[in-house]
Amino acid sequence: MTSRSSPYGQRWKNARVQFLTVNYRCVMCLASGVSTWLSPDSPNAIVDHKTPHKLKAAIDSGDPVRITEAQRLFWDRKNWQALCKRCHDSTKQRLEKSGEFGCDASGVPLSGAHHWR
Repeated sequence: MTSRSSPYGQRWKNARVQFLTVNYRCVMCLASGVSTWLSPDSPNAIVDHKTPHKLKAAIDSGDPVRITEAQRLFWDRKNWQALCKRCHDSTKQRLEKSGEFGCDASGVPLSGAHHWR
């Protein structure tokens, strides 16, 4: 992968559809008691990285160790969660900016200070 290429190519598109076929509900909506169903072919269905991979920054750095770790995070399906666009673009982004991000396997926020707890 060069610094100009994106990891979001055909391999990612295929993996995204496969993941959303099995994980078809937004984990953040579920944690708040709402069942939001996600269609794999919808742009409103997001496969989010629980821990940000920062792959572009790693590639730009040229550091092979950072690149390897970022690629590991990018492709690690345990680091993926299904989110609706609304949760991804609002709640998740706000959590990342505040430093309070990440959910357990059931979608419950890791931070004890999170407003859902």
